Amino acid sequence: MRRIRIEHHTRYHYPVPVNLLEHKLLIRPREGHDIRIESSMLEIRPAYDILWHRDVHDNSVATVHFKAPSVELAIGSTVVVQHYEEAPLDFVVAPEAERFPFSYDPAEQIDLTPYQTPVFPADQRLLADWCAQCWRPDDSVETSWLLDRINHLVADTVEYEVREAPGVQSPAQTLGRRRGSCRDMATLFIECCRHLGMAARFVSGYLVSAAAAHDYGTTHAWSEVYVPGSGWRGLDSTSGRLVGGDHIAVAVHRHPEAVSPITGAFLAPGAIEPRMDVEVRVRVI
Repeated sequence: MRRIRIEHHTRYHYPVPVNLLEHKLLIRPREGHDIRIESSMLEIRPAYDILWHRDVHDNSVATVHFKAPSVELAIGSTVVVQHYEEAPLDFVVAPEAERFPFSYDPAEQIDLTPYQTPVFPADQRLLADWCAQCWRPDDSVETSWLLDRINHLVADTVEYEVREAPGVQSPAQTLGRRRGSCRDMATLFIECCRHLGMAARFVSGYLVSAAAAHDYGTTHAWSEVYVPGSGWRGLDSTSGRLVGGDHIAVAVHRHPEAVSPITGAFLAPGAIEPRMDVEVRVRVI
């Protein structure tokens, strides 16, 4: 077990006082058998009311309403977690799913269908050609090998870049540019898995890594695939590795654009451009 401290500070600066509308925060790690929250502190300015709830994906969501106009919005979160996942290779695949292609149990298929539905249906022909590097319709291969092969193919094909524009690139854009952010690379992996019929979802969270502070900014995105007998297994297409003790998940969703850490809006007397500063630190303590 490792204890990890996560500090996430976001500040918006406005040239004139603005009325802050409802904001939603997805910054609290997901707890489970692998991660437990030891302590948590949230500081927000200006004055506010807050309501916590679990969404349909069981993400912990904070809804914030502000009480007065302000020239600044500051959100600071400090969380200490206990991380118990140190052996990502230590999992079992159900016998009926050891080789691909396989079929999900009908009882689970009902819930998995949304995670098998492509977000970019127009790119399916392109994905069919690209996935042929890993699997063809007449093939029978080990499921774990296939997932690892797709994961490495994304990491080897796409060059990582810091891309601060909102949203994600489509698979066609990412493969055309051969460059993308971690969320773009995760989206490409997810759409490949869905094209092949496997259930996959998008994960946003934090990364503990010597390279993280310089390359990823310690906020990160990866994917999870539902494997019978093992459940949701994480794969990081930025590094081409399985998800383990360096990854702390915050939110999951079937759509890669639905789990931004902070979303909200404001009303101003005219057209203004706010300035945003973000500082994230993730370290083992």
